[in-house]
Amino acid sequence: MSVFVYQTFVIKQGKFKEGIENLKEIKKFRNEHYAHKVEILAPVSGKDHTYALLSTYEGLAEMELQNKRMFDDEEYLKLIGDFFLENIAEGSMYTQIHRSI
Repeated sequence: MSVFVYQTFVIKQGKFKEGIENLKEIKKFRNEHYAHKVEILAPVSGKDHTYALLSTYEGLAEMELQNKRMFDDEEYLKLIGDFFLENIAEGSMYTQIHRSI
């Protein structure tokens, strides 16, 4: 049963270019190094600077395993640290977990 993690966040207006570039690096890194798929979702309607990451895992156990691997990886921690500290509006991240039925 697939698990989907949907994370939305607001990119600071003054950091838009850097934020999108950093997001693309995170997507590429995760897709190449970990056993899950990540997509960047851009708004078509709604708040213009609210973007999302959609991560797809084989199940809850796989999600937990991949998250442990990611947070043990210094290179990944550097990528997300820069992204969250520099490019995202504080308090704007919202995470939802869904499963297919």
